[in-house]
Amino acid sequence: MEVLDTLGRPLKALRISVTDRCNFRCTYCMPREVFGEDYPYLPRTALLTFEETTRLVRIFAGLGVSKVRFTGGEPLLRRKLPALAQMVAAVPGIEDLALTTNGVLLPELAPALRTAGVKRLTVSLDTLRPERFRTLSDTDLPLSRVLDGISAASSAGFGPIKLNCVLQRGVNGDEILDLAAFARDQGHTLRFIEFMDVGTTNGWRLEAVIPSAEVQRILHARWPLEPLATSPDAVARQWRYTDGKGEVGLISSVTAPFCRDCDRARLSADGHLYTCLFASGGLDLKAFLRGGHSDADLTALLASHWKRREDRYSELRRADTQGLPRVEMSHIGG
Repeated sequence: MEVLDTLGRPLKALRISVTDRCNFRCTYCMPREVFGEDYPYLPRTALLTFEETTRLVRIFAGLGVSKVRFTGGEPLLRRKLPALAQMVAAVPGIEDLALTTNGVLLPELAPALRTAGVKRLTVSLDTLRPERFRTLSDTDLPLSRVLDGISAASSAGFGPIKLNCVLQRGVNGDEILDLAAFARDQGHTLRFIEFMDVGTTNGWRLEAVIPSAEVQRILHARWPLEPLATSPDAVARQWRYTDGKGEVGLISSVTAPFCRDCDRARLSADGHLYTCLFASGGLDLKAFLRGGHSDADLTALLASHWKRREDRYSELRRADTQGLPRVEMSHIGG
């Protein structure tokens, strides 16, 4: 059954946050001054169980979802995650299971994730400079752990691996060519992401945004690019290096919003459904799951909720939207 929202957008993709915890404190996601040692993370009993998560995926699949992505927090911190991956990958209708991670735990988990049915990996990589990495991630874990994780994932059969870089002017904008060269040499697909005002704690400023058009010009001057045909539901506009050394993606949520083609729903670790990355509130599905409702009840609820969806925050972004409450990215992933 296909369901369309008020703008005619179908429900095709589901991003599932499996934990609100992370071993990094990146300034644009979980700044330490907010997410400190005394931050009240969700207790285990508040998290969706593997069985509850799989049940919801099955219901979402019945409404048209074919793609699932695990996020966090840092999803690899969720104990026995490969077991959940195996359960979700086996759901009829789910054609693609992916995962976004900071990469630190991939050396231990990449083979098991691959065996369990995870098809694609995205690793966050905002810098190749060890000291800058320490500053941006605000962790004692070294950059080498992330690079080792990427290598381990490649050895486990994942590829090409997507590398996500959130660019900020005055922070890491001077590494555009270095990061691109690394991805080209290693056979990975780099995606540059415009710095977004997700949540309310990351200190977002429009002046810190490096427009994708500027990034494209910098890259094209060094390695000529040509555009690739892109699926309407893709968040990144893809470009191919004309010398044959791979592709690069540009995600322009700020300067060229793609709200009109957004087909993604987001499920938080405690079972709240969010229909936009910039949503201020979510629908508590866990209460319905644990309240004894049938699959038919949940299907009707989800279908009705999606049909009322009218989110298009990035299109509307302006001064008076900045102060609105928004869910933090650590709760629903990127």
